[in-house]
Amino acid sequence: MFVSGLLALALGVTAVSLPVPYVVESPGPTFNTLGTDNGTPVISVTGHEAFPAKGNLDLTTVYVDGGPNGPVSVFEAFSAWLNGSKAVYPEELIFPKGVTKEQSQQESAVAMTTSQENAVAAALVELGIAFEQKLQVAGVPEGSASAGKLQNNDILVSVNGKPATALSAIQAELAAGDGAPVNVVVDRGGSNVTASITPSKTSSGRFILGIMLQYKFTFPFDVKISLDQVGGPSAGMMFALGIVDTVTPGDLTGGKHIAGTGTITPDGAVGPIGGISQKMHGARSGGATLFLAPAANCDEVVGHIPAGLQVVRVETLADARHAVDVAASGTDMSGLPGCASN
Repeated sequence: MFVSGLLALALGVTAVSLPVPYVVESPGPTFNTLGTDNGTPVISVTGHEAFPAKGNLDLTTVYVDGGPNGPVSVFEAFSAWLNGSKAVYPEELIFPKGVTKEQSQQESAVAMTTSQENAVAAALVELGIAFEQKLQVAGVPEGSASAGKLQNNDILVSVNGKPATALSAIQAELAAGDGAPVNVVVDRGGSNVTASITPSKTSSGRFILGIMLQYKFTFPFDVKISLDQVGGPSAGMMFALGIVDTVTPGDLTGGKHIAGTGTITPDGAVGPIGGISQKMHGARSGGATLFLAPAANCDEVVGHIPAGLQVVRVETLADARHAVDVAASGTDMSGLPGCASN
């Protein structure tokens, strides 16, 4: 009986230690975009006057265990499932099958770099500061509508005579044409080239040129964002708010402790992110009392707001800036839009 008991115990320990195909998301640390990271300012500006700011505009993060980041055991998955601040997902919902840790980290780093560039652009748009913006072809998949017509490094000039400097402008022109061929003018090596392209239609009903695009910016001054060990696109909105505060006189936050999350486009649209519940818990643990959440995440926000945290839904950088202004003024914030009323 003694030996049988030891065997049962060993089998039990082995069972709960076995890896399972799940991913656990838990609250990560917060970083003040107005502060420093390892002694270096998170946001530094050269070529334009900068103004020291007080208060906090915290970006939020999520720890992700499982998948390419290392296996999760039965015990870890079950204990996370019982913890209200954590979330458990099937691995295939978070990571593509077969992706390596290095590939995941590289993708995350590229997304972070893109979000930082978009944040600078969005902040300058919000402040009315002019800059140059172009769209460059970054890839033409085989079999796409543009295959054989557009090339990598082409700079888009116009679509049907309309300036093609923003994705929203291109998408609007394609939608207006309802699938009809469009004349696309690109700058290829300093010469304009015109191509007639018939857009393809996605499963969601959108018309596309079938190309990968990246923004190329020329800003009137340099903004450097220094933050180690953080990746992904979800800090874009908070970077943009931090830049706005850094290059304008006064104190945007009024000394308040504010956190948030959300992707950002160059024209200031705030997009949804993953791990919103964990980010709210991380924000509250970090001392924030106001949290800016993308409106598109509201369904995941309701019912998961930690005590002591007010959540304001935002759709644009202008919305986020207004919410911070109201908080800084010390006036009643009950009029700000919350997810419960979405």
